[in-house]
Amino acid sequence: MKNVKPLKDGKYTAKCKQTTILAAVAAGHSHVFPMADLIVSNGWARFYKGGKEVWSCNPTYAAVHFEVHQA
Repeated sequence: MKNVKPLKDGKYTAKCKQTTILAAVAAGHSHVFPMADLIVSNGWARFYKGGKEVWSCNPTYAAVHFEVHQA
């Protein structure tokens, strides 16, 4: 995780790096699988599906564990 910068405040799409639901469950990312909207603000990364928050973490964790693209 060296040299990983936390995500800046903004709107993103996040895709799980895991390719199966079983792998996502094992990683603790099942609520995000296969992808979700992501909003980073005030030191939190919040994941949404259908407009409902389904999971959250810190912006550095999100940057490391998901494929994140600016929305």
